[in-house]
This record gives sequence, C-alpha cells and structure tokens, in this order.
Amino acid sequence: MAMRKTTVQIDESLLAEAIRAIGAKTQREAIEAGLKYLVQRKNREALRRELGTFDIELTLDELERLRNAE
Repeated sequence: MAMRKTTVQIDESLLAEAIRAIGAKTQREAIEAGLKYLVQRKNREALRRELGTFDIELTLDELERLRNAE
C-alpha cells in the first residue's frame, strides 16, 4: 500500500470527537477509519442500486424466525 504525507486543515473538535467515538489511538487511525467507512458505505449504496428491489413472500414472524436461526 502506497503512503504519502499530506497536509490538510481539519476541524480540531470534529477530529477529537471522532477519536473519542471510535476509541482511536491516533489522529491517523481516526482519519483512516473515517475514509474506510465512507468508501464502504458508497460501495454498499452502489451494490444496492445495482441489485434493485424485489418482492419477498415472508411474514414478519417468518423473517424473525430465520434471523434467530442463524
């Protein structure tokens, strides 16, 4: 993995809040976690759009039983 040093201006209070929220040990860890989260979220959204929607013939009780069986 290629790494490069970059200088950016980041809201200090937002960064501190992110560090606390995820229990990061470093600023870099918090920033990388945030970037990974954004990429994963966008990938999930793209997959959801690609798959579209479909009807499923399950009642709520059947769905709960299936979830609990795992």
